[in-house]
Amino acid sequence: MKDSVVFVASVLALLTAATTAAAQPRADHHQHLFSPDAAALSPAVKVVTASDLIAQLDATGTQQAVILSLAYQYANPNRPAVAGEYDRVRAENDWTSAQVARFPRRLRGFCSVNPLKDYAVMEVERCANDRYIKSGLKLHFGNSDVDLDNPQHVERLRAVFRAANRHRMAVLIHIRASVTLRRPWGAQQAMVFLEQVLPEAHDVPVQVAHLAGAGSYDDATDGALGVFADAITRRDPRVKRLYFDISGVAGIGPWREKVDVIVARMRQIGVSRLLYGSDLPPQDALAAFHQLPLTAREFAAIERNVAPYLK
Repeated sequence: MKDSVVFVASVLALLTAATTAAAQPRADHHQHLFSPDAAALSPAVKVVTASDLIAQLDATGTQQAVILSLAYQYANPNRPAVAGEYDRVRAENDWTSAQVARFPRRLRGFCSVNPLKDYAVMEVERCANDRYIKSGLKLHFGNSDVDLDNPQHVERLRAVFRAANRHRMAVLIHIRASVTLRRPWGAQQAMVFLEQVLPEAHDVPVQVAHLAGAGSYDDATDGALGVFADAITRRDPRVKRLYFDISGVAGIGPWREKVDVIVARMRQIGVSRLLYGSDLPPQDALAAFHQLPLTAREFAAIERNVAPYLK
């Protein structure tokens, strides 16, 4: 009896060790740092430096992380206007660059901008000459109040995507329209993006954050994601370099009500296009991700994936 107990305990220990080893993403494709200025925009937010994040990554065994500048927040129409807006945008991108420069083997920086601003293309051009943030461009449609039903917004986006493509900068997008302002979001808007905007970035990876939502998962998100998933299924050439990160999908809001739909969409897209990302403290995000009813093989595949811009 004692030998049986020891054997069972040994098996459980091995299984636990195997699970822990599997839950070690090679890369976190969606992370932020918070400068003193950026943290001051939201009273509940604390400063997070590169050193802070590296310690958190080490706790989950994560080798690399993509640092997405928060510069677009200084041009967020949901917030009070800030004086010297473009100066603040440049300063935030520069701060992000300096933080990434401290750990260049572990961190990869993306600059950011509100794509609707007159200075947007100019800032993309400037970032393209900074070795620590030239890998990519972060756009936040929600916090920039991008409306894909507005032809003028679409033209501004096309110009920014062309600039990023010209400089071989990957594009990472929080694609869902503003939840705060209740802008429309779903299949119709996703189709506009697929047909009119995405083709402008035909040479670079484009990463859609949060499985095309804003955290959690609802019918509008599924409608939009379905447009991209169907394009992948029919081998539409416009989605050849399209990827999705899973940050914020599990663990936020009533996501469990849609869990079967979430997993079905992930499988339709294919695990090779799914990138692990947290957008939260790494340990919390990893635990939430593992609440999804995926197979051990699927978890391992997603956690092994590394976006082309990191290779």
